[in-house]
Amino acid sequence: MKNTWKLIRRFVLILLLSIILLFVLNITLFIAYTYDDANTQGGWQSAEEIAEELTGSREEGYRLSAYGQEILNELDAWGILIEDGTGDVVWKSDNLPPEIPLHYSVSEISWGTRGYIKDYPTTTGAKGNDLVILGHPKKKYWKHMWNTWSYEFIANVPQTAVKIIVFNILAVILIYIAATSGILRSVKPIVEGIEALPEEREAHVREKGLLSGLGASINKTSETLVRQKYALRKKERAQANWIAGVSHDIRTPLSMVMGYAGQLEENEELPKEARKQAQVIRIESTRMKNLINDLNLYSRLEYNMQPMKCAQVNLAAVIRQAAADFINLDLEQKYPVEWIMQEESPACMIEGDKELLGRAVNNLLTNIRVHNPEGCRVLIGLKKKGDKICIFIRDDGTGVTDEQLNRLRSAPHYMLDDGDGGFRRHGMGLLIVKQIAEVHGGTAEFGKGIDGRGFGAELTF
Repeated sequence: MKNTWKLIRRFVLILLLSIILLFVLNITLFIAYTYDDANTQGGWQSAEEIAEELTGSREEGYRLSAYGQEILNELDAWGILIEDGTGDVVWKSDNLPPEIPLHYSVSEISWGTRGYIKDYPTTTGAKGNDLVILGHPKKKYWKHMWNTWSYEFIANVPQTAVKIIVFNILAVILIYIAATSGILRSVKPIVEGIEALPEEREAHVREKGLLSGLGASINKTSETLVRQKYALRKKERAQANWIAGVSHDIRTPLSMVMGYAGQLEENEELPKEARKQAQVIRIESTRMKNLINDLNLYSRLEYNMQPMKCAQVNLAAVIRQAAADFINLDLEQKYPVEWIMQEESPACMIEGDKELLGRAVNNLLTNIRVHNPEGCRVLIGLKKKGDKICIFIRDDGTGVTDEQLNRLRSAPHYMLDDGDGGFRRHGMGLLIVKQIAEVHGGTAEFGKGIDGRGFGAELTF
């Protein structure tokens, strides 16, 4: 919140300073633009100078000095000298327009002193008791009773206004750049620090400038995330090592249990009931062994500890082998298998680990046997999906409910299930299928099976 108020105060101050600066700049520009006209006093000073440069008398004739003629040439003006009392023009410049009178009454002189003779803007000066009148080009000055603004200046007001607007826009841009350059320098490392956080890169922002408080918060957050990341990796390694150790420690006694249970199952001297119990022990021990193997494989895949033996793999050969093993174990023929493959499909070769891919397909087929003890029909095959290859396996057995299917698709881990033991076991094997697909750059999708019944899975590579 402190940083927010600091930013608000900063921008309010920038706004006030910008208004003051623009006002000063516009006044300065106005003075500079009108300085020449104001400095010459609209030709009034020039009329006084012409009066001073006239020499002679009416009897001898009046003469204008070279400097006076230079003034007339510079102003593109004409001049006359009106004698006091008679109203006669006793001197005139060479460029006097023919329509200009050479005699003036008192009323006519008043018009000249007010600014106009025959629509020529005029300015006046005194030479003794006589009157000097300078006539300027008709579009030299704006026509009002006191000639101070040039006609060109008034006529160019629209263009001048556009220039002033452009000047103000440029001034605003320059003020903005100058005012925000410090903010941008402060924001850039803040943005870089924020971008580094989700990428798990350590961020260190200099705690200086306007956003120093925010930089300190980012640094603190980065340090917390680094510590959490280290602790999480340490925990993951410990968990993976624990699972691997337990799997290794259980494997030997479990093999002994399975061996002794198999011997008891085959011992004909034991009662039939005892042999059945030994058979149950062996079957359940086998399931326990498979579950431990699944858990160990899941851990290795989860923490990238499973070495990949990548090579060119023919997916058709992988699923044929898995289907053959599945059929060979179906001694009671409760799971008839139908093979489907597009005849025009080319060899389905991908870069991958043949054993892991076979494990994924075997898991899907084993999932069918476990959850459909009464038997069901099985479809297995390959198909093309654009430039991708898809393995599909479907059955028409008991399947899963829509609720279970949604949980299966959304739950990141089977242990997040709500306690339904059957569905939990269902999810463990499928989780490994998902992982195997992902490490091969593919996807695993689960849904309904044959004719909207049972269960179905698709692995796309």
